[in-house]
Amino acid sequence: MVKPPSSLKAHITRLEMTAPPKASLPVPINIQTAIMRAPDIPLPFYRYLYRQVGARWQWVDRLRMLDEDLARSLHDKRNNISVLYVNGAPAGFYEYFVEDEDTIELSHFGLFEHALGLGIGKWFLLQALYAIWTLNPKRVTTTTNDLDHPRALQLYQMFGFSPVSTGSGIVRPLSDKELLELSKKDW
Repeated sequence: MVKPPSSLKAHITRLEMTAPPKASLPVPINIQTAIMRAPDIPLPFYRYLYRQVGARWQWVDRLRMLDEDLARSLHDKRNNISVLYVNGAPAGFYEYFVEDEDTIELSHFGLFEHALGLGIGKWFLLQALYAIWTLNPKRVTTTTNDLDHPRALQLYQMFGFSPVSTGSGIVRPLSDKELLELSKKDW
């Protein structure tokens, strides 16, 4: 019998920004980029994006959702997903949720492993924030934890987010059985 993976403790930081970023960054040179909104994103494509970005950071919640629940979340008119393409291939995504007219949550943001180190992370986050702030919220929120990229918190703060609360949580990594079931589901 296979032993399930051990649960991981996470230190969680909730952040908020109340003004658009003042920074401006050019597109990195010698890289072709495109950011495309993905309304009505197919579930298998979303799971692919989520897994490619989040596997090393222990993103598991959306992978455990039933198809109906995931579709309801993703296709909610208040939810927006945009995909980053680098040199023609998917390289990351961001997702935000309009909680109300005052608050928008940047719920997911990240790059595929092959896009790390190309100098596009800061630029891509700035593009996500620009898109969100075009909706004129009073505040933008996001959450990160110490299982995320080691510089995630620093990056968010660099663009104007401030920590508003901290806490702890438990993350239960995907088991081999869950990974196998997931791989069968999307084919």
